[in-house]
Amino acid sequence: MGASQRCRSSTKPPSCRTVWLLSMIMTTYACPKTCHCTDRNGMVVQCTSRNLENIPSNLPKDTVVLLLSSNRIRHIPKEVFTDLHRLRELDLSHNAIESVEAGAFQGISEGLRTLDLSNNHLSSLPKDTFTKLYARIRLSHNPWHCECSLQEVLRELRLDPETVNEVSCYTSVQEEYVGQPVIQVLDSGINFCNFHHKTTDVAMFVAMFCWFSMVTAYIIYYIKHNQEDARRHMEYLKSLPSTSHISKDYDTASSVF
Repeated sequence: MGASQRCRSSTKPPSCRTVWLLSMIMTTYACPKTCHCTDRNGMVVQCTSRNLENIPSNLPKDTVVLLLSSNRIRHIPKEVFTDLHRLRELDLSHNAIESVEAGAFQGISEGLRTLDLSNNHLSSLPKDTFTKLYARIRLSHNPWHCECSLQEVLRELRLDPETVNEVSCYTSVQEEYVGQPVIQVLDSGINFCNFHHKTTDVAMFVAMFCWFSMVTAYIIYYIKHNQEDARRHMEYLKSLPSTSHISKDYDTASSVF
């Protein structure tokens, strides 16, 4: 039996147990090649300014601080941090992030204390992006589109008080709010969800009006068409010989014979 087969057996010899233990340690504490790791009662993983386009997949499981700012990351997939149960601080600022999947922070949501998504390309977020997330969040300097779904997302968050007024409407369902801080707009009593409902109601009204117009046009056409047929039928009946004329011709013919 070879060494690899002996290590796969249920009863591992001491050498195999050592190899297995070392592999587990490496899995737990290994640092990605593009990053720098420092142990400070948990791993601080420094991956800032490394031209990363994706989040490293081999992060140490005891990571407590993960710094990924100033890279070229565009997308945060679902459950990408799920093994980092000790993570307390996550910095994703100054990237090119355009989308975050629902469940992206699953597995770390309850322990995370600081999340920085500032200075990215985010305009909207799925409603369940930050479910059970208690962290203080920075969302400033993103091109936010102010509408109902963004309002519902922000309602559940603890926004960083130092940057909350820098979370502004880049575009909006109402142009008058473009350039204004989102929280100030919402605090003034504006409800973007009402605009959504009004827009839906207007669209429904327009659709119903078009449908009613088509039905009315069809009825008018149907009536006019029937009137034309009726007129032609009357003209045809008028063109036929009358009954009295036919009777006189018959009597004349009978007297001759």
